[in-house]
Amino acid sequence: MGIVMKKLVLLATALAMVSGTAFAADMPLKAMKAPPPAPFDPWDIAFGGGITNDYIFRGITQSNHKPSVNVYFEPRYNVTKDFQLYVGLGGASISFPNRAAAEIDAYGGARLTVGQFAFDVGAWGYMYPGGTCQFGAPGIDFAGKFQGAECALNGLVNGNVLKKDVSFFEVYGKVNYTFNDNFSMGGNIYYTPSFLNSGAEGTYASIVGKAIAPSTWFGTSGIGMYVSGEFGRQWLGTSDSFYGVAAFPNGINYADYNTWNVGIGFTYKVFTLDFRYSDTNLSKGDCNAFTSDFAARGNVNGTNLGTFVTPINPSGVGSNWCGAAGIVKLSADLTAMTNLK
Repeated sequence: MGIVMKKLVLLATALAMVSGTAFAADMPLKAMKAPPPAPFDPWDIAFGGGITNDYIFRGITQSNHKPSVNVYFEPRYNVTKDFQLYVGLGGASISFPNRAAAEIDAYGGARLTVGQFAFDVGAWGYMYPGGTCQFGAPGIDFAGKFQGAECALNGLVNGNVLKKDVSFFEVYGKVNYTFNDNFSMGGNIYYTPSFLNSGAEGTYASIVGKAIAPSTWFGTSGIGMYVSGEFGRQWLGTSDSFYGVAAFPNGINYADYNTWNVGIGFTYKVFTLDFRYSDTNLSKGDCNAFTSDFAARGNVNGTNLGTFVTPINPSGVGSNWCGAAGIVKLSADLTAMTNLK
């Protein structure tokens, strides 16, 4: 019995040692358990501003080919990592024929990423405070409607007319496809029932492309480079009678036009320096009819030079607001989650 007892004691000790070793080996595995994921913060804010030598919008200057500054502020709510809601407020300096000197933008929408596709839908409001009615004596349009004393007092010397309030809104949809880290392409479409409050419907569609240089091109300097371009077409309807001419007293059917731009840009941290060429196929006469350019010329002392006469621009004055332009813009773009941590 003594020998048997000794064997049982040895066996029990061995089992205890094996069990203890297994238990000890299990301890580090429990200690190395992955920590819970960090809480998801859905809120973010994007903001920034820029300065340019010429504020061009769809091929047409908004600043009389003079410098312009802009700022924006955009709160964002990320429902998920792929779905974002946003609103924004922005502003830019302009130079309009009705003496409005500022554009105020209010917008909002939703962005969705699905694989390599990025979608964006929303609405954009363009407001131009501080305008005055520009018409010219006697202040009666071609449909026989009186435009008021203010219009008569503020007539432009070239005979162009513009309403006091040219604010309007658009709805839009965008899609972009990212092929890889260096190349993407996309399309945009915008619609408004009254472009610049003219009474004319407006639809704008464009295709865009962007190629980003490999990061190895500039080593560890932090500088990036890209080439981008856009080709678009603006379709426009018929204005109301305020903009009527003798042949079309109830309004003019604005000329549709193509516009395009191409440029090269350099990035460093939050800064972007962009050099761009922009142009349209609008004639100087049709450009004048559309923009009511206060600087348009072509009719001197009642003598029609004839160069810029079109069916919707019988005055013959012509505008260079829609022609070729070189644009240089320096901007800064930040987000609170990335740049202000």
